[in-house]
Amino acid sequence: MLTTALVCLAMNVYWEARSQSTAGQIAVAQVVINRVNDSRYPENVCSVVTQGVVHSGTDLPVRHKCQFSWYCDGKKDYPKDHGAWANSMMVAISVLDGMTVDMLDGATHYHAVSVYPDWAVTKTRTARIDDHIFYRWEK
Repeated sequence: MLTTALVCLAMNVYWEARSQSTAGQIAVAQVVINRVNDSRYPENVCSVVTQGVVHSGTDLPVRHKCQFSWYCDGKKDYPKDHGAWANSMMVAISVLDGMTVDMLDGATHYHAVSVYPDWAVTKTRTARIDDHIFYRWEK
């Protein structure tokens, strides 16, 4: 169970960007923070990371209906690569403590370069870092 902002953010970095550069990992973490700061999203890190469709009357996510795919893909969410997990924790600490800058110009969305989701045409592209393309959702 995800319970603290640090763990939630580190899990998202781990599952979404552990194979990316430090800049790519920071960028993925920054998207979560940008969503927290956007009134269209939940107001805390864990709620942003776990946002998605849930089964009626439960808190259980519907498979493949989450903002971040790893959270509801039906697989176990325990980090197996201890080095990558430690790095994800360091990235999360740095971003949460404000030791990084938003290099994404307010991006609230991203996708892997291997896909092109329908929503991408409705957002403003702000950056490409490693294997992710980042977008801002205009207000």
